[in-house]
Amino acid sequence: MTAQDVREAASVPTSADGRTRGRRIGVWIAIAVVLLAVGGVGAVLASLSQWADRGALDPDSPAPGGALALAEILRDNGVEVLVVRDRDAARDALTPDATLVLPDMPALSDAAVTTLTDTAAEVVLIEPRARTLRLLLDGSVPAGFAADIAVDPDCDLAEAHRAGAIAPGAVYDPGAGVLACYPSADSYGLLVAEDGDHRVSAVDGRTLFANESLAEGGNAALGVNLMGRHPLVVWYVPGLGESDLAGSPTLADLTPPWVSPVIVVLLVAGIAAGVWQGRRFGPLVAERLPVTVRASETTEGRARLYARSRDALHAADQLRMSALGRVGRVLGLGPAASAYEIADAAADRLGWDRRAVRGILIDDLPPNDAELVALRDRLRHLEEAVRQAVRPERNTP
Repeated sequence: MTAQDVREAASVPTSADGRTRGRRIGVWIAIAVVLLAVGGVGAVLASLSQWADRGALDPDSPAPGGALALAEILRDNGVEVLVVRDRDAARDALTPDATLVLPDMPALSDAAVTTLTDTAAEVVLIEPRARTLRLLLDGSVPAGFAADIAVDPDCDLAEAHRAGAIAPGAVYDPGAGVLACYPSADSYGLLVAEDGDHRVSAVDGRTLFANESLAEGGNAALGVNLMGRHPLVVWYVPGLGESDLAGSPTLADLTPPWVSPVIVVLLVAGIAAGVWQGRRFGPLVAERLPVTVRASETTEGRARLYARSRDALHAADQLRMSALGRVGRVLGLGPAASAYEIADAAADRLGWDRRAVRGILIDDLPPNDAELVALRDRLRHLEEAVRQAVRPERNTP
């Protein structure tokens, strides 16, 4: 093959190159699809978890964690249940003869919570936290969870006695002057504080009043007894934007205005540099070869190197490897045949001693150049004998 042929072959992309590029592009496309799928699944799961948490104790939610069942029972008993999701609307709906049902309100300040609760005749905390207990039931604190067994009220509260035994879930330590019911060890599952006509109750609504657990024990009766003491129930469900707290300064607020544009410019520059210096997949580029070397010259040059270094063993290995390949092909052995298998097959074909054939093809080590030449002659004689034994008709004149 001439240099021109090599250049022409190099300038034309082969089908193998096209398949390789296709596989690379396919791999990148598959990676991109997998990343998009993982991101989409993660977003869906995150949104589902957010919606599931948002629907907890929601009086309009029929989900297992919602509270629609309790709201409907109150309505069936003649109590109007008004669901509000805005703090101002809740304050406007409250009357001196209304019960305010409150979940946890971490986004509202202490002042906003007390302003809202002071308007109602009665407040029922269905997700008591340390802050609301401190604000509305002075001195009371959370105390963990009770064992999952029903206990009697063991207090003088009529609403609890009518409801009967319950498994209270979360329990609390009452403050001074707070009535406590449903004891578990030294804590209680229901706290009630009264100040004249104003009363505040605290109970674990997630355990007792959710749709999935409302039918257990006296849960439904307790919920109706606590919330149905007045003709109107204002059930406040805080929205996502319900907050009067001053937010903490963000990173953008703390940095100079020129930082964001500089970051964007640096990102764009980094992407441009990656595209510029990145690896490009395209056809092979033709390159002019500096010189064309004949195979015979390469062989002669390698032989001179072996002779100059007096490396007879390496030269013998090269001669034997070539001879083994040719003998194996003549004998019809596959490329996976070992040197010993080829030597044994040649000995069987010729009827020679196996050790002698193995010595020629494998074992004998020439210590000098004279022995190397003799080994070359023996290899040549062996090849000729095998070829004559396999195809004698081709060697007859």
